[in-house]
Amino acid sequence: MLSVMTLTLLVVLVGLPLSFIALQAVFPQFSAGVLTGAFSGVQTLLAEPQLPTMLGGTLQVGIGVALVSALIGFPLGVARGLLNLPLPRLWDVLFLIPFLTPPYIAALSWMLVLQTNGYLQQLTGINLNDLLFSKTGIVLVMALNIFPVVYFAVSRSLLASGQRLALVARVHGASAGRAFWHITLPMLSPSLAAGMLLAFTLAIEEFGVPAALGTRAGVLMVTTDIEKKLADWPVDLSGASMLSVVLVVIALSAWAIQKKLTGHHDVTSITGKPTENTGADAGVFTLPSVMLLAAVGILTAILPGISMALSGVLGTLSGGVTLENVTLSHYRALFSQQGDALSALGTSLSLALATALITGAVGLLASWLVVVQKIKGRGVMDALSLMPAALPGIVVGVGLILLWNRAFWPISPYNTWVILLLSYCCLLLPWPVRYVSSALRQLGGNLEPAARVHGASAFQALRFIVMPLVSPALLAAMLMVFAIASRELVTSLLLAPAGTQTVSVFIWRQFEQGS
Repeated sequence: MLSVMTLTLLVVLVGLPLSFIALQAVFPQFSAGVLTGAFSGVQTLLAEPQLPTMLGGTLQVGIGVALVSALIGFPLGVARGLLNLPLPRLWDVLFLIPFLTPPYIAALSWMLVLQTNGYLQQLTGINLNDLLFSKTGIVLVMALNIFPVVYFAVSRSLLASGQRLALVARVHGASAGRAFWHITLPMLSPSLAAGMLLAFTLAIEEFGVPAALGTRAGVLMVTTDIEKKLADWPVDLSGASMLSVVLVVIALSAWAIQKKLTGHHDVTSITGKPTENTGADAGVFTLPSVMLLAAVGILTAILPGISMALSGVLGTLSGGVTLENVTLSHYRALFSQQGDALSALGTSLSLALATALITGAVGLLASWLVVVQKIKGRGVMDALSLMPAALPGIVVGVGLILLWNRAFWPISPYNTWVILLLSYCCLLLPWPVRYVSSALRQLGGNLEPAARVHGASAFQALRFIVMPLVSPALLAAMLMVFAIASRELVTSLLLAPAGTQTVSVFIWRQFEQGS
């Protein structure tokens, strides 16, 4: 029963939306119930004059973000994992802030700082408006949010593997530089490649930053064009579906490259005994390393936060940063808008909590059935549970529209808050699956069979043995799901029914209205 129930949930959350996207891409009139003219939409898509520019812009931005993220995150990760620096936990928390900050919020913050008559020009006279509203500006804004994936991948790899091999090389006469080049760097290469390709995937599926900056910069990306095809009349479901397939192919190609680069490279311990890595003495590099970490933290976390907070208490932006221009009227207006702001906040928190609970339960069951029970068909279940990791949010939104906006469903979640919950669950399901699967593989294979020998059922073993042992990993995944779901933008814009607003939709509409 657990297997059937879990597989059914995965098919509803992931399998059906993807199937309907594929059918709509193959049959242009599928939304009207006509299965003719297979692949006739391909010629229409290829004839679209903006297609080369759009694909080129998406790939250029994705590659640029991956390279800049590596340029920022790699040295910081090496310093954090290799050296014994003061306040190590502080740097981890500081670099979590930009990663958990919605990219569209970061884009709006940088607009307030760098645009013409922005804070930078008011305080220093420097105008970086042209840099911000350009392809380079889009890449920089995205990279300042995404670089933590490289930082944490590199630093955690170093902290986990330790310095023993490099120290052995030093004992045998290698210089510090040679030990790093021939020992440490090859050990880091899988983590670096994984972090860069994850940064690439996150960049090509981002909607908020290109939508906020790309219009004025003249930069076209696949995500913004998909949204345009769905938002502007006449609605082009076929074109949106085909572009969604293109975006999925690009994302899956990135993941395939990652697997090819990292799939056959493992870092193993000679003794198998974990050791606490306290780091090498930084010596004369302590001050430069701390200054670099602090500078990046100020630039990526503190400065955008100050920009947003300052804008909330200034009467007008043109009035300048002066005490006379400080006011709390914006906050009074915010909370007096007929309850829209508080209602949006309550909706987002409720949906985020429900998403965390549902994905936690489904992720636990799917991981347990695949890793521990090793049921028949576990490959399909594992693929369905992890597939959303390579799916851009806008693709999930398109799939849910195609699936549930149908007359033949007796009951449909479309145009209700339930469609938002389905989209969040689909997008964020891989988090609990990955966390719990890793925890289950570390438990070994003896505890649950011992319980079964002593008369426990499979469900009792799951409840009393497996769940308590994997609960820390599951809780961590659910907290991440809650944080991300509470500020998700693109599927909320596509799917939010009339009269329902989330925090992200409320902020975006205020921005579009110039508030």
